[in-house]
Amino acid sequence: MKKIRVLVTDDSAFMRKVISDILQDDPEIEVIDRARNGLECLEKSKQLKPDVITLDIEMPIMNGLEALEQLMKQQPVPVVMLSSLTRDGADATIRALELGAFDFVTKPSGPISLDIHKVGDRLVERVKAAAQEQTRFKRGTLPFVQQPPVVPPSSMNTKMWVKADGPGTTFPRTGIGRNDGTKLVVLGTSTGGPKALQAVLTSLPAEFPAPIAIVQHMPAGFTKSLAQRLDSLCAIRVTEVMDGEWLESGTAYIAPGGYHFEVQQVNGRLQAKLHQQEPRGGHRPSVDILFESVSRLTKVDKWAIIMTGMGNDGTKGLKQMKDLGHVTSIIEDESSCVVFGMPRAAIQAGLADNVVPLHSIAETLCKLLH
Repeated sequence: MKKIRVLVTDDSAFMRKVISDILQDDPEIEVIDRARNGLECLEKSKQLKPDVITLDIEMPIMNGLEALEQLMKQQPVPVVMLSSLTRDGADATIRALELGAFDFVTKPSGPISLDIHKVGDRLVERVKAAAQEQTRFKRGTLPFVQQPPVVPPSSMNTKMWVKADGPGTTFPRTGIGRNDGTKLVVLGTSTGGPKALQAVLTSLPAEFPAPIAIVQHMPAGFTKSLAQRLDSLCAIRVTEVMDGEWLESGTAYIAPGGYHFEVQQVNGRLQAKLHQQEPRGGHRPSVDILFESVSRLTKVDKWAIIMTGMGNDGTKGLKQMKDLGHVTSIIEDESSCVVFGMPRAAIQAGLADNVVPLHSIAETLCKLLH
């Protein structure tokens, strides 16, 4: 059996050694070399043509973000980022995912984590998943999201918006509109999700007539950075949801890492409920738990979206939504998924009403709502 050839990049000799040992303990993985910084990573990647690269963010000479940007332009290869649990680390990780990183693993205790073995299983899992996508990276067939320009909000709480699918007319971002509790969009995604969310949410108009409840598999701290980044790009408002918050139209609410997100009805209005019950299928937040809570809502028109991600989170919840009431589903097509696990599971279960590529999800959703 051909092994997965990995290039490990970190400025710490200790971390290079430990990460290499963790990966090589798996019989399916071979560490072919190590690099001390981004520049050395680029050079060795050209020479060795690895299947997957692990890339630290904070490095001298050339940091991980600079190296990643060059890799995606010159020699696309699946990259798993190693990130710290700091605010700066979270912001940099979101940027890395925008640039094309496959996924990331957090270092438990800073740049030099003596306890890196705690995330060893996750690192191996992500490297193996990334290796399965190497053909698409090399062929350049992964979806690309053109980033709209970031325009800071004015004192009147407006933003100029350029549609993500190309240049066009700019629209002012208006204030938040109260939701009458009769419409709700729910969305679940995992690996590849941040970039996919950017593609969908930046294509929605400010006057979008429903709230959007989102579960994106991410650790605590990273979802806040994701929400802030998306909010700076979108016509709609994007926020990390708070417990007890009323859900309003024209706003996307992202579940905080480490918390399950449910939606409940209070006096005819929709309200967020957060809790820290046991993970479901290894996930907290869980798409299934969000979807199941929404299945119990009455007199609400519901639309459910499942996008790129590993595993099958969301399928059981979507089935319960279908069993208990009317819901229209939109499932991302394989052609645009970074990982086709979650969408595939929903399609195979016969739960897909619409199967469309990433660039068509927002348009499809708007047509269905109107």
